[in-house]
Formats: sequence, structure tokens, C-alpha cells
Amino acid sequence: MSHIHQHHHHSAQSSDRGLIFAVSINILLTAFQFIGGLISGSLALIADALHNLSDAASLGIAIVARKISRKPADDFKTFGYKRAETIAALINLTILVVISIYLLYEAVWRFISPSSINGGIIIIIAGIALVIDLVTAFITLRLSKNNLNMKAAFLHNLSDALSSLAVIISGVLISIYQWFWIDSFLTMILALFILYQAFVMLPKTMHLLMEGAPEAININEIKSSISSLKNIEDVHHVHIWSLDEKTIALEAHIVANIDTFDEMETLKQLVKKELADKFNITHSTLEFEHEMMC
Repeated sequence: MSHIHQHHHHSAQSSDRGLIFAVSINILLTAFQFIGGLISGSLALIADALHNLSDAASLGIAIVARKISRKPADDFKTFGYKRAETIAALINLTILVVISIYLLYEAVWRFISPSSINGGIIIIIAGIALVIDLVTAFITLRLSKNNLNMKAAFLHNLSDALSSLAVIISGVLISIYQWFWIDSFLTMILALFILYQAFVMLPKTMHLLMEGAPEAININEIKSSISSLKNIEDVHHVHIWSLDEKTIALEAHIVANIDTFDEMETLKQLVKKELADKFNITHSTLEFEHEMMC
């Protein structure tokens, strides 16, 4: 057991170091892109810099949330701190929405008042950014399975890689055809893409924070499954919610035709096994009622 715990601890430390590295290179990239955007006059490059800055912030938030989520349950947080990562996902997604709206605003003004842009500088800086974005995306991808917090961070990085690629194409078109309008057009496309990403993930994040029942769980099926067990007459007051992305909790009142405490304990363990085996519900609180009491 201690070996497994140590392996998990070292694995977590290793992944944290990877995230810290990703934050560092994203901060450097942000400064590099922002200066390049000012020199070249490219709004798309500045937009990509702001997006990278949000990546650095999101990864920083993700690191803090991961550390908090590992804290054991205590008298203050009796279910533990795992929802810290869900809160971090909500913060990151909100940042994405704010950034995308700002970029749309700036792009509209660029269409109204266009300016000259240096395509060569755009291509060089966006090319370097693409490499860094792909490295960062790979780091977060490895940690994003069944984790909204890291999934949100990975989406930040993936959208950055795509935006860097689009900025390169923009630089090529500006250099060859002097299509300065493509810079504002690309900025609008990037902003809408970021906005779409955020709104796809926001409902799931909010559902988890609002203690909604997991989407794959059907309450009627659970009631039917429990009621089919011997000596159980009725199931009511059923509440199901997610403690985090992996742990489902349930509480319910069960009307049973039993007479002794030993029978109740045996039936309780049977119900808990049914919930764990069929529905992956590992945290259940059951209150038994005798049918004569109802």
C-alpha cells in the first residue's frame, strides 16, 4: 500500500513540475508575442499573446487547485477538497469568455480602422509559438483524462496551437498579397472559437458545482435495482450527486421487511454492493425504515 502511495506521490510531483515548466514557457512566450505584435502591428499576434497569458494563468490556477485537491478531508471540509479543481475549471472558462469578448471588440475596431502589418515578423514569432503551444498541450493532455480542471487547461493549449497555426497562415497571406484585413478576420475567428470552447464545457462544470446527478445515472433505474432485492419494499428520498469527477455519492431511505439489527446490516451491505457494482456509486448513506412504520 505504501509503495502505491509513494508511486502516486512521485507521479503527482512529476506532473506538477511539468505544469510549472509549461507555465514558465508560456509567460516567456506571452512577452515575446506581445512585443512582436507591437512591432509588426498584428492584432492577431497580440490576441495570441493574450491567449497565451490566459494559458499561463489557467495552468497556474490548475497547479494550485491540484495541490488543494490532494488535501485529506477534515472537520472543515468533511468531503475533502477535490472540488477545488472544478472551481479552477470554472475560473479558467470564465477567463476564456472574457478574453474572447475583448478580442471580438478589438477586431471590429481594426476592420473600421485598418493599419499596415509586417507579415514576416508574424510568421517567425507565430512559428516559435506553435512549437511551444504543442509542447504545453502535450503536457496537459497526459493529465486531462477524467479531470475537468486539466481538460480546461488542455483546451486552452490546444486552441493556442491552432491559433498560432492560423496566425502563421495570416502572416503568409499578408506578406504575399498585402491582405491586412485577414489579421482582423482571423482574430474574430479565434475569439469565436475560444467562446465556443468555453460554452461547451461551462454547463458540465456548473452541473457538477450545483451537485447535479451524473448524466450517466438514472435515478429510476437505481430505485428499481434496489427495490428488486429481497425484503425491500420501497425506496424514496433518493439524492445523488458527484463529490468530484470520479466519486458519486448517494443517500436514500429504504423501507424493508426486516426484524433484527443483524438483518438490517446484511441488507445494507447488499445494497451498497449493488450500488457499487452496477452504478459505480462508492459513497452511500442509507436510512432503513420498517414497513410497519410507514
